[in-house]
Amino acid sequence: MPLSDGKKIYFASDQHFGAPTRELSFPREQKFVKWLDSVKTDAGVIFLLGDLFDFWFEYNTVVPKGFVRVLGKLAEIRDSGIPIYFFVGNHDLWMHNYFQEELNIPVYHDNQEYTFGGKTFLIGHGDGKGPGDKGYKRMKKVFTNPFSKWLYRWLHPDLGVKLAQYLSVKNKLISGDADVKFLGEDNEWLVLYAKRKLEKKHYDYFVFGHRHLPMKLSVGENSEYVNLGDWIGYFTYGVFDGETFELVEYKG
Repeated sequence: MPLSDGKKIYFASDQHFGAPTRELSFPREQKFVKWLDSVKTDAGVIFLLGDLFDFWFEYNTVVPKGFVRVLGKLAEIRDSGIPIYFFVGNHDLWMHNYFQEELNIPVYHDNQEYTFGGKTFLIGHGDGKGPGDKGYKRMKKVFTNPFSKWLYRWLHPDLGVKLAQYLSVKNKLISGDADVKFLGEDNEWLVLYAKRKLEKKHYDYFVFGHRHLPMKLSVGENSEYVNLGDWIGYFTYGVFDGETFELVEYKG
């Protein structure tokens, strides 16, 4: 993708709107909307790397109630001509075509490769990648199975959404949330995943979410792993200006 002069690429992940309750997450939603307003002035592309919501399920005619300020702001930015790309996370993995049809925002269920300013990126949410985490990987196969999704659709939305929100907060195996403490480079699964990918192909940047820890680590010669942190305790985002990638805390 070409990057116009003066334009930047922005990355954000793991907002988890709706957790632990919709009321308590509302100030974070307002803050994120302010951030979107602040970056739209020079954004060439915006990447959202998953877990925008703590739970999301699309029935054929129903989507979860709420989050209208975020959805409206995304629609406004996209209508202005700025591309937005959404990567499904483990909390919104049942996202289907609502974003594409209503907001004109493509939705991806796995990593994607991009080139900006001569720099190559591998971008995704990050859940289920790398060694270990076998319990969650098995659970994810169950949840992403078309038959499982078909069965869940038969639950009334009032029951289905309430049940999923409860499990999302209470059951860490189901949600796939990892330990938020830094595990060391030899034990960080996404660091190991990046190093393994480099054995076959060079990437300048591996950009992921999921870990909730802002990190920027060298994983090879001229190659960095970046984790974007979250919008719960860190309020961090990534920005690439065509030459360098930075992690920034939003204080607005």
